[in-house]
Amino acid sequence: MNEGVEWALHSCLNLAWIGGERAVTAARLAAYHDLPAAYLNKQLQALVRAGVLGSVSGPKGGFRLARPLDRITLMDVVAAIEGPEEAFRCTEIRAQGPGAAPNSLTPAVECAIAGAMGRAELAWRRELAARTLDDVRRQAERQAPDAPDRIRRWFAPT
Repeated sequence: MNEGVEWALHSCLNLAWIGGERAVTAARLAAYHDLPAAYLNKQLQALVRAGVLGSVSGPKGGFRLARPLDRITLMDVVAAIEGPEEAFRCTEIRAQGPGAAPNSLTPAVECAIAGAMGRAELAWRRELAARTLDDVRRQAERQAPDAPDRIRRWFAPT
């Protein structure tokens, strides 16, 4: 998973703590964590296309949450950034080279590795789909109770 997922998740939490209808630019969101703004902007645009964020144009433009945190799953963010492709792709190497198994070319015989990886990925995706950003927000606030106020102060209009 690329770092853009982490950046997107933190940006969503920061937007929630900033609150409401206020839009924040990609440059400002990036500056808070010392990230490259152009790259973060790509992640934020992917979240807009997925319906996680909304974008506002104009002088007071930027990004804001498109729906409440309890309606955004971790899987929503991961899929927006990483795409829908499976993490593991079996290329049937068991059917290549001098060690090729004769029955490996039969589609009915599932590759044991592909099967195990597929089951693990399904469990991972189900867990991500079961956790919302609101779950993460509550955990973050238990770990760092001052984080919301600190972020609101930092992002306060100057």
